Amino acid sequence: MQPARFELAAKPGELVREVFEIGNDDLGATELTVRTSDWTLRRDAGVDFQPDTLAPDSCRPWVRIERHVVKIGGKAKRRFRFEIQVPPGAGSGLCRFALLIEPGSAAANISPLGNIQMPLQARIGIIVYVRVGDAKPQLTLESVAIETVNGQQVPVATLRNSGNAHGRTEGVLVATDAAGRSLDLVTAPLPILPGETRVVPMWPQEQSEGKPVVFTPPLRIKGRIEWEGGRIPVDAVAR
Repeated sequence: MQPARFELAAKPGELVREVFEIGNDDLGATELTVRTSDWTLRRDAGVDFQPDTLAPDSCRPWVRIERHVVKIGGKAKRRFRFEIQVPPGAGSGLCRFALLIEPGSAAANISPLGNIQMPLQARIGIIVYVRVGDAKPQLTLESVAIETVNGQQVPVATLRNSGNAHGRTEGVLVATDAAGRSLDLVTAPLPILPGETRVVPMWPQEQSEGKPVVFTPPLRIKGRIEWEGGRIPVDAVAR
């Protein structure tokens, strides 16, 4: 599936058209369904899809897709079109939705033993962001700390987005631990949605042998966290 995410911009009243590609690696033909969905982002960066009901601020009524059922031959690819019609009176802000690609009715079951049928559950979600008008993020740093992420202790930054578009952080910072060792930190490029406060890991760069970096808290962290349109100076202690 290419691409896995769209980052788009549009003016009120503008029609935006895009294309993604679906591939079938199996030898036989397959049938897939495509539909739109609202979604929320969990604290662990996992996504919860909500295809059956419209979120209060949903922009899915703006979206049109080429078709709801797609048939793809074995070892073949197919381009799929969709479009977003931004209403003329739309205010500046973020339109976000997902395109869900799921097994169609013909591919929804497999029969490994005669007439015994087992459900085949699979779903791919393509995330679409559309910044409308002059929407932009505005990030502020609330705190730094040390937390366990994916089983590893890492420094994290808690960031709040008071803007009306999503933002993604980037930047390399330098940390010094209690033993005087120096670490390079790279911020995770997680999306921070408008009105959201999110904990963003700052990953220590791994040693050459690929082992996780071991450090002794607390960490003195200096540098800056940047995003499109802004930056935040950091000089703080993470405990």
